[in-house]
This record gives sequence, C-alpha cells and structure tokens, in this order.
Amino acid sequence: MKNVAIMAIIVENRDSVEKINKILHEYREFIIGRMGLPYSEKKISIISIILDAPKDKIDELSAKIGEIQHVKSNTLY
Repeated sequence: MKNVAIMAIIVENRDSVEKINKILHEYREFIIGRMGLPYSEKKISIISIILDAPKDKIDELSAKIGEIQHVKSNTLY
C-alpha cells in the first residue's frame, strides 16, 4: 500500500547537496514534487519532498538522507 508523505530536509553545508540529489534520484519514481529554498541569511537550504510510496521505501529514503553529515530530515505521513 502506498502512502503520501512530506519529507523536510535542512541542509547546513552545501557540500552535502550532491549526496542528497544522488539519493533522491534513486527514489525518483516515488517523488511527486520537490521544492528547494536557499535561506542565505542562515546559510542553510531547505528542501521539501512530496512522496507517494510504500512506507518501507519512504523509511529507507529517510534513513539514507539522515546518514548524511550536516543534514537534518523529518517525514510526516
């Protein structure tokens, strides 16, 4: 069964963006939409991802993103 979820990602170091993009590319079939916002005042980037995927795939993606240094993420189902 598929679930719709929103994943919020805060990137504190721009060097991490390439790793995030590579992982997101692996899960592209489940991504409905994506929005990235640079917040230059705080020197961070905020990425929101809308997913339609089985819960195990969402959890898997969330775990991979969570392993990246200087990156925080949270997922809402």
